[in-house]
Amino acid sequence: MNALPWMQHLIVAPVLLPLIVGALLIPINQKRYPLKFALGLGSTLLLWVVAVALLLLADGEHWPDGIGVYLAANWAAPFGIALMVDRLTALMLVLTATIALAVLVFSARRWDRVGVSFHALFQFLLMGLNGAFLTNDLFNLFVFFEVMLAASYGLVLHGYNLRRIQAGMQYIAVNLVASLLFLIGVSLIYAATGTLNLADLGGRVATLGAQDVWLLQIGATVLALAFLTKGAMWPLGFWLPTAYASASAPVGAMLVLMTKVGLYAVLRVWLTVFGDQAGALSGFGLAALTLGGMATLLFGAIGMLASQDGGRMAGYGAILSSGTLLVAIGHSGSPVLASGLYYLLGSTLAMAAFMLLLELTERLLPPGAAMLAITMEAFAIEDKPEDPVGVGIPGALAFLGLSFVACALVITGLPPLAGFVAKFSLFHALLAAAPAPLPATTWLLIALILVGGLAAIIALMRLGVRTFWASGVVTPPRLLFSEAAPIGALVMLCVLLTVQAGTVFDYLGRTTEGLMRSGDYSRQVLGEPPVQRLPDLEAVR
Repeated sequence: MNALPWMQHLIVAPVLLPLIVGALLIPINQKRYPLKFALGLGSTLLLWVVAVALLLLADGEHWPDGIGVYLAANWAAPFGIALMVDRLTALMLVLTATIALAVLVFSARRWDRVGVSFHALFQFLLMGLNGAFLTNDLFNLFVFFEVMLAASYGLVLHGYNLRRIQAGMQYIAVNLVASLLFLIGVSLIYAATGTLNLADLGGRVATLGAQDVWLLQIGATVLALAFLTKGAMWPLGFWLPTAYASASAPVGAMLVLMTKVGLYAVLRVWLTVFGDQAGALSGFGLAALTLGGMATLLFGAIGMLASQDGGRMAGYGAILSSGTLLVAIGHSGSPVLASGLYYLLGSTLAMAAFMLLLELTERLLPPGAAMLAITMEAFAIEDKPEDPVGVGIPGALAFLGLSFVACALVITGLPPLAGFVAKFSLFHALLAAAPAPLPATTWLLIALILVGGLAAIIALMRLGVRTFWASGVVTPPRLLFSEAAPIGALVMLCVLLTVQAGTVFDYLGRTTEGLMRSGDYSRQVLGEPPVQRLPDLEAVR
C-alpha cells in the first residue's frame, strides 16, 4: 500500500473544513454568539493557513510542474472527482481567505448578529468558492457554483429591508437563469466530447469530427454566457450595481470576490480546453472576450459617471475591473495575463476595502444629506461650509479619509499604488505583444482603459468631496477597532503589493507560464495514480 503524504490532503481541506464547520454552526443557538463567532473565525483563519501552505507547495515545485492532484474518491481521472491545485488556484485561495478574514472581523460587532444563520451561510459560501477554484470537472464546478450561490442568496438578504429584498429577488432570478445556461452548456459539451473532466477535454478537442466541433462550440458559448453573467460582462452584468448598492457592507465585499469567480472559470476552462493542444480550436472565442471586455469598460465608465450612490459606484467599479480582466484573458499572452492577474489582486483588495469603508463613511452624513447633496449639485447651488479654524482633524476622520484616498488610487489606477503599477505593466505588455505597426484595436483598448480610469477619478472625487467636505461634519464618527482594523489591513496589503511588485510579478510570471502549458496540466491530472488499497485478508490467507 502507498499512502498519500499528509500534505496531499491539504488540497481537499479548503472544501471539507468550511463544510464541517458550517454544519456544526447550524444547530447552535444565536444566544451562544461568542461560540459561533469563535468557530467561524477559527475556521477561516485555518483556511488562510492552509491556502498559504498550498501556495508554498505549488510554487516550491513540491509537485511535478507545480500541480498537485487529489483523487477525492480514489478513482483515477477522468472517471472520478479530481481536485487540482496550481499556482493560480493557490493564489485565489489565499485571496479568498484574506478577504473572508477581513469581512468576518468587520462583522463581529454588528452584522453577524442581525440574522441567525450568518456564520453558517458564510462557511458554505467559502466552501463553494474554494471548491470552484479547486475542481477539475465541469459538473463539479456547477455543483460548487450552486453551493456558493445558495449561500449568497441568504447573505444578500441578510439584515433584510425592502430595498434589499427587491435587489435580492433580481439577483436570485438572474443567477437561476445563469445556472440553467450552465447546465445546458455542460450537457452540450458532454454530448460532443463524452467527458466533462477539463484535463480530458483538453486532449480530446483536437480529435473531434466536424459535427462534434460545431456542438462543442455551441456548448462552450452557452457556458461562457453563464460564466460571464456572474463575471458581469456587458450586457450580462446589469444586475450587479443594484446588488452592490443594496447588500450589507460585509456581503458587498464578498460579492466583489464572487464576481471574480466567473472570470476565473473562463480563464481556467478556455486555457485548458482551447489551449495549445486544441488544434484548429486553439484560442476559440478569445477575440470575442476582448471585444466584450472593451464594451464592458465603456459601460462601466458611463455607469461610474452617472452614479451618485457609493454602492452603485462600487458596482460599476467592479464592472470596470471585469472589463480590464476580460481584455487580459482575451489576449492570453503570458505578459499580458500576468499584468491582468496583478490587477485582479490589487483591484479586488481595494474594492473589498471600499465596500466596507462605505458603511463607515455614511456615519459622517446626517439623515437626508445624500439627497440634499444631489439636489445642490443638480441646481449648481454653492454652499461652501466655513473652514474649522483651529480644529484639528480627528483620528477617526483622518483614518476614513486616508483609507478612501488609498482605495480610490488603486481603483482608478493613479500612482503610486498597485492600480497604477498594474495598468502601466498592462499597457507595456499590450504594446509589446502587438505586431508592428500597432493595430487600431490596441490603441482603442488602451484609450478605453484610460477613459475608465478618468471616469472613476471624477466619480470618486465627487463622492469624496460630498462625503468629507460638503457635509460640513467635523465631529468624528464612532469607529470600533474591529471595523477599522480590517479596512486598514486590506489597504496595507495594497501598499505591500506595490512595494513587493517585483516579487509578485515573478510569481505571476511562473503562474502564467504554467497556464500556457495545458499539456502539462492534462498529463498531471490524468496521470495521477489512485492509492493502492490494502489486500483482502481472505485472499492473503
